[in-house]
Amino acid sequence: MPLTADVTTANVQDNQMYVTLTSYSSVFALPSVLHMAADPGYDDRKLYEYSRKALGIDLVCPVERYKNTPRERLELACFYNSAVGQSIYNRRGISIEPLIEHIKSVFRIDQLPVRGFHAVSAIVLLSVLLYQIMVYYNCKVGKLNPKSIKYVLGTY
Repeated sequence: MPLTADVTTANVQDNQMYVTLTSYSSVFALPSVLHMAADPGYDDRKLYEYSRKALGIDLVCPVERYKNTPRERLELACFYNSAVGQSIYNRRGISIEPLIEHIKSVFRIDQLPVRGFHAVSAIVLLSVLLYQIMVYYNCKVGKLNPKSIKYVLGTY
């Protein structure tokens, strides 16, 4: 389930939003949160440092080795390529990408009926908020299947 969300224009890279999105969430203070999996676009020394120092977690994303790779980067590459690193990163493929598709399907927002940044932002962020509320509701009433969100909303 998304912990934070925002909408940007296409010219803003995802990694530029990392600090903003993670700084609003108190979930990183939980002792059970140790890692954040991200795509290759987040492979940035500043983001690794921020994750460790400010959030107390390790950022896990694909790390390429190159000639004269610094020791700190080699450590990141070794962890990413380890069994644990691969296990953490591979969960991204079965959680984040399907979640986005599921939200699009539930709220039928694959093609939005509006134009303009503010209108699009409003629909997308309200959809994410409603999704979060429905997940919470389903947990409270014992329906742990995410597909039941469609049933509760009447969009099945």
